[in-house]
Amino acid sequence: MGKHISNPEQQVSYLKDRLQMFLEVLDTIEPETTELEDIDRLIQMMDDLELKMEQFKNTNE
Repeated sequence: MGKHISNPEQQVSYLKDRLQMFLEVLDTIEPETTELEDIDRLIQMMDDLELKMEQFKNTNE
């Protein structure tokens, strides 16, 4: 596990980096050869990003 991020600017930076990583993975996927596991991995990445956003939101409230 990484260290706890409590600074709002660092949280935004973290989320931007994770979103950029997701977009890079999405760009590399070939629709003709995409397997179900690839789609599952993308969904998991989005779920993880959503969870982290909620954690950051709750930390800052």
